[in-house]
Amino acid sequence: MSRTVTVGLDDSPEGRAAAEWAAREALLRGLPLKIVHVQEPTPKYVARTPLLDLDGYQHWAQQFIQESAEGIRLRHPRIEVITEQLTGTVADVLCEAAGFAELLVLGSRALGGMEGFMVGSVSLGVVARAERPVVLVRAEEQAADEHRMDPAGVPSAAAPFRPVVLGLDIDRPDDTLLEFAFDAAARREAVLRAVHAWSEPPTSFHRFPGDAELCDTLERGQSSLLSKVLRPWRQKFPNVEVIEASRCGSAAQVLVNDSRDASLVVVGRRIRTGAFGAHIGHVTHSALHHVAAPVAVVAHS
Repeated sequence: MSRTVTVGLDDSPEGRAAAEWAAREALLRGLPLKIVHVQEPTPKYVARTPLLDLDGYQHWAQQFIQESAEGIRLRHPRIEVITEQLTGTVADVLCEAAGFAELLVLGSRALGGMEGFMVGSVSLGVVARAERPVVLVRAEEQAADEHRMDPAGVPSAAAPFRPVVLGLDIDRPDDTLLEFAFDAAARREAVLRAVHAWSEPPTSFHRFPGDAELCDTLERGQSSLLSKVLRPWRQKFPNVEVIEASRCGSAAQVLVNDSRDASLVVVGRRIRTGAFGAHIGHVTHSALHHVAAPVAVVAHS
């Protein structure tokens, strides 16, 4: 079965933005776009309620997904668009759909201001469980937002892409995560900014003599380790320009700060099979809530 870029679509601004982003990604990857609409099963006692028009909803849902697909075909005539209507628990169905996809795309709603973004329970549940990459897209995301300003100072989809930002743990680097980030940058002909954070030495709080020298030594060592991790991937993707950003500070805050001009942010999620079940790390959780650009969460071992 051939892979697809799959999007979970509902009738919301973030759902529609996710579908448009998924269409553009399908074009970059040369893959079909699959639009999936999931309907929760209706309990029997609810189905017998006279005011509930199940047939009317089914007709609306079918018309909605068909019209959405036709709109995407008109705007992106070079991609194949497939539609599928499914019934079941939304998170479960989308996790299953992700297993057959190159990546799964979902919407995420903004709260505004300094509060960041709302990631619903469905999206978080899918991100925490899916073993394929999942991309979350904000409701206001536009094609031009992924690109630099044109010569007139206006955001334009005709201008080069903004950087792809990779949040990287150099103590446990994973090939799946690195491959996804380098490939995404290569397809966009964009700069890849690899971001790694490290902590100050414990003595720096007290400002003991020699702390500055110790910090300099740590900084050089961390930068060298980051370069070592990235070296084979630079060789594999020689056309990708890489910026190495090794910074002192909180990993979550450093990543959010370095992602303000990103077209795409790529973070990892370690697949856990322990008794406590699925888990999203604090850095990935912070990116999902506070990064404005689309965020790709790549599951890895």
